[in-house]
Amino acid sequence: MSTSTVFPMIPAASKSLWFFAIISLVLLAGIVLMIWLAWSMQNVRFTVSNEGLRIQGDLYGRLIPLKSLKLDEAVVTNLNTDTDHQPTRRTMGTGLPGYAAGWFKLRNGMKALLYVTDRTRVARIPTTEGYTVMVSVSAPAALIAELRGRSEAL
Repeated sequence: MSTSTVFPMIPAASKSLWFFAIISLVLLAGIVLMIWLAWSMQNVRFTVSNEGLRIQGDLYGRLIPLKSLKLDEAVVTNLNTDTDHQPTRRTMGTGLPGYAAGWFKLRNGMKALLYVTDRTRVARIPTTEGYTVMVSVSAPAALIAELRGRSEAL
């Protein structure tokens, strides 16, 4: 009869366990970020008030005061045909198929804050701050008209 002798390996140092713990935390943070991004893509809001245009729902949200908006230059545009204003490079933001949010460089060299889901219905609003705001809303002309009305009322 033959017998076997087992020689166990020396257990790994606790450094190895810390490595796996850190990698697990990084992966978990990535998953949480992706879930939050998916939620924020569906919940961005543009609110027009006497203060200005408030963008809410993600990292790049802000209040842009009415006095900072060049409403006489604001237009409705189609980014499929308006080649000068097409985003060419994301500088800080989210760029996914069908969703662009954050800071981008445009083909004309200008900087822009984008919230674009439908490239055919975009309100393009230049600012006095050196950038252009471009947002996809169901009624871009109505958004611009509301901003102009608020500005004139002040």
